[in-house]
Amino acid sequence: MREQTQEPLNRPEGKENAIFRYGRVIVFCLLVFMLIVLIVVNLKNWYFLLPISAVLLIENSVKIWAFKTYPPKIVCYVLDMFALLFLTYFSDGTLISIIYIIILSEFYLTQEKLAGSIAMCVCSAAIFLGTFAISNALDGEEVRVANLIASAFSDLLIIAIHFLVFNFAIQIYRKNKEITGTLVELNASNEKLRLAYNELQEITVLEERQRIAKDIHDTAGHSITTVIMQTEAAKLIIDNDPTDAKRKISAANLQAKHALEELRESVHLLSGTNEYLSLKDKLARILHESADGTGIAVRSDVDDIQLCDAKSRFVCNTLKEGISNGMRHGGATAFYFELKDRDGQISFLLSDNGAGMDLSALREGFGLTGMHRRAESLGGQVWFETAQDEGFEIHLTLPKDGGGEERK
Repeated sequence: MREQTQEPLNRPEGKENAIFRYGRVIVFCLLVFMLIVLIVVNLKNWYFLLPISAVLLIENSVKIWAFKTYPPKIVCYVLDMFALLFLTYFSDGTLISIIYIIILSEFYLTQEKLAGSIAMCVCSAAIFLGTFAISNALDGEEVRVANLIASAFSDLLIIAIHFLVFNFAIQIYRKNKEITGTLVELNASNEKLRLAYNELQEITVLEERQRIAKDIHDTAGHSITTVIMQTEAAKLIIDNDPTDAKRKISAANLQAKHALEELRESVHLLSGTNEYLSLKDKLARILHESADGTGIAVRSDVDDIQLCDAKSRFVCNTLKEGISNGMRHGGATAFYFELKDRDGQISFLLSDNGAGMDLSALREGFGLTGMHRRAESLGGQVWFETAQDEGFEIHLTLPKDGGGEERK
C-alpha cells in the first residue's frame, strides 16, 4: 500500500512568514496572560482553574510549535473546546470570549484561504453558545436560546469584530508580501533582460563590424587590386597603344573612385554617422560618377524603392561591379540600367554594349561568384546573359522588404 503523506500547513517556502513566526509567540504570551487574569479574577475557584489552564497551555504549546500538519491540530482544537467548557463553568463565563479570540487568532494565522477562517469563526461562535448552555444546565438553570443569545450577544459581537479586523489585516499583509515578492521577481527578470539586451547589443555590434570588415575586404580590396592591375597594364602598352592605355586608365580611375566611396561608406557605418540617401539617390550618384571622366554613356530607369540596408548595399555594389567589369573586360562605352518594382519583386537589369562572350565559356570570378552568394542569402537570385559581340547583361531579383527573410 502506498504511504499517504499529510499536507503541511500553508506557509511560505524557506523561512516561515514573519507574521506567523512572531504572531504565534504573541498569541501564546497573550493566552498565558489572560489565563493568569482569569484565575486572579476567580480566585475562589483557583484550584480548579489552575490545572485546567495548565493543560490548556501545554496543549496549545504543542499545537503551535510541535504539530506541522492539520490532523493532529484537530485533536488539539477538540481539547480546547473541553478546556473552555470547564473554564466557563468555573469562571461563570468571565473573560472566556477573550480566550476564544486568542485561540482563534492562532488558527487565523495558519490559514491562507478566508473560507477556512470563516468556517472556524462560525463553529467557534456555536461552540461558545453551547459551552454557555452546558454551563447553565450544570448550574441547574433553565436554558432558553433567546436568553442565551441575548446574554452572550456582546461576546459574539466581539468575536465577529475580531474576525473581520484580524483577517482583514492578515489578508492585506499577505497581499503586500505577495506584491513585494512579485516586484522582486520582476526586478530580477528586468535585470536579466537588461543584461541579455546589452549582450545582444554587443553581439550585434560585433557582427556588424565583422560584416563591414568583410565588405571592405570583398569590395574595396578587390577594387584596389583591379586598379593596380589596370595601371600596370596601361604602363606596358602606353607607347604602342595609347588609346587602349587611356581606356584602361579611365577604368582604373573609375574603380578607384568606387573603392574610395566604399571605404567612406564603411567608415561612416563604423562611426554611426552614415548619411541618409534614398536608394534612388545612391544609384544616381554611382551612375554620375561612373560617367564623369570616362566618356561612357549611361541611360537609366529607376523606381523610387525603399529597401533595407543590406539589400540597398547589395544593389549598389552590384551596379558598381557590373559597370567596372563591363568597361574593363568588355570594353563597353554605353550602359542601360533599370530597377523596377514588379509584383513584390525587385527587378535589376544592367546591360552594356561591350564585346560580350560565349555564355558557355563564362568563368565566374571573385566578383560574380560573390554576387550569387549574396543574392541567395537575401532570398533572391542573379543570372547573366551574354553572347559574342552582343554585350553583357546582369539580371537580379530580390524580394521586397517583408516578402522574404535573409538566410543565415
